[in-house]
Amino acid sequence: MNTLEDTAFSMLDLVSVREGGTVGEALAIALRTAQHAETLGFKRYWVAEHHNMVGIASSATAVMVGHIAGGTHSIRVGSGGIMLPNHAPLVVAEAFGTLAELYPGRIDLGLGRAPGTDPMTMRALRRDRRETEEDFPRDVAELQRLLGPAQPGQQLIANPGAGTNVPIWLLGSSLFSAQLAAERGLPYAFASHFAPRYLLDAISVYRSRFRPSPALDKPYVAIGVPLIAAPTDEEADYLASSTYRRVLGILRGDRRRLEPPQEHFAAGLQAQERAAIGDFLAAAVVGGPDTVRTGLLALAEATRADEFLLVSDVFDPALRLRSLDIAMAARAASKPVYNSLHTEVNAA
Repeated sequence: MNTLEDTAFSMLDLVSVREGGTVGEALAIALRTAQHAETLGFKRYWVAEHHNMVGIASSATAVMVGHIAGGTHSIRVGSGGIMLPNHAPLVVAEAFGTLAELYPGRIDLGLGRAPGTDPMTMRALRRDRRETEEDFPRDVAELQRLLGPAQPGQQLIANPGAGTNVPIWLLGSSLFSAQLAAERGLPYAFASHFAPRYLLDAISVYRSRFRPSPALDKPYVAIGVPLIAAPTDEEADYLASSTYRRVLGILRGDRRRLEPPQEHFAAGLQAQERAAIGDFLAAAVVGGPDTVRTGLLALAEATRADEFLLVSDVFDPALRLRSLDIAMAARAASKPVYNSLHTEVNAA
């Protein structure tokens, strides 16, 4: 039986550029949010690699990790994740090895196998490189070698990087990375903040096939959790309309900056649009303190996750911090409950 006290709280930040705001403001908001998360006792703060998206400012992910780590003191900081097909393993090892030397014991390297962008930008990033299914496992293994102790006769050495043993995580939204993380004995993070369909299946595969390794002696699972918390359910539903608008834009291929909340937004959608948003956000927790506590407890019971990576796209930065406050208060007040893993977009 899991309670929220058994579950570490962390944050995954998309570093959203808000409508009417600037990239510089988005970067500053991310740092203030990380500082607040640190004071609340969050375990880690991750940023995600995306490219050619006007509403996301974390494309230079390693730079962003350094910015956050430099402005905080103890919280772990990392990538959620680096999209490995876009980079040579040596370059990643040198960047994160440098970060590990600057901020010892605080840097994580989460790796994904998707490009994190559109086909045109993918070609610009990769040039003429063609990715195969075998490349990701091979590149992960190369990164493990480059970040581990240099071996006698080793000709390719990451400097900085060698001997830093930066913790490597595998990220995914399907069974592929779950299987690979299990085989390599690495921690696993599931992208249920946007693709929750295979959440329980992937966790089951990972745990059942896990092989202990020098990095990890037993399975460790983190899951993405969209979170919008407010003093009342009604206000949380209103604030969540910014997230609903973003998701609808993604589904329509119309990515924009994070938009302000809109009254009665969900009520104006067609039934299939509400259903599509609901599927996208099936792991979301939206509501007042009691609803948030119940929702987070249900996720803890259903998944037995070791860690929640909260994703909180609240337009007002101050209300975003309040959302984290409410989540942390819910964790402190948690009691075991049984519930089904299901949320839906509520008609406003």
